[in-house]
Amino acid sequence: MDAALKAIAEPNRRRILTLVRDGEMSAGDIAARFHISGPAISQHLKVLKEAGLVDERRAGPRRLYSLRPDGLSDIAEFLEGVWAEGLERLKFAAEAEERKRERRRRRGDT
Repeated sequence: MDAALKAIAEPNRRRILTLVRDGEMSAGDIAARFHISGPAISQHLKVLKEAGLVDERRAGPRRLYSLRPDGLSDIAEFLEGVWAEGLERLKFAAEAEERKRERRRRRGDT
């Protein structure tokens, strides 16, 4: 999971993942959507591939990239746990605050 988190920390890599989430794209098609060099895009694709976030398929001279949804599953699971725990704490805090307000209303503190 650490490699995947490091990979998606970079904005260009997140954008690449967004581009390939709906289907395969060639490295050239991906590079055409950026204002950085082709070798830089290749390096980003290499990092994403090594992190298990994209698949690479050769079709003749072209390399086609697609999202590996299972590569994001560990990250999603981790974030869902953090999110759920945070929401639970927020719920308890809101309920505690509501109880305080109710006690003040009963005492006439307003």
